[in-house]
Amino acid sequence: FASAKGGGDAIGPTKRGKGVKIMAIVDRHGLPLSVSTHAANHHEVTLVQLSFDFYMIEAKPEHLIGDKAYDSDGLDT
Repeated sequence: FASAKGGGDAIGPTKRGKGVKIMAIVDRHGLPLSVSTHAANHHEVTLVQLSFDFYMIEAKPEHLIGDKAYDSDGLDT
């Protein structure tokens, strides 16, 4: 990646400077279903739902396995 002056809209401050979070949802074979980038100063739990907005296919998964960011009351429904 080439550095951009000033960062950009999706670049956020972190403890170690500016950064980007890349959220990806893949199927059981590792094929990407959704990929999105966000400023690094946002917590993952707020970005999970946004990742579904960038879905590349119409069909939604019946089951979802994720890390701790996916374990929140807002995503239980």
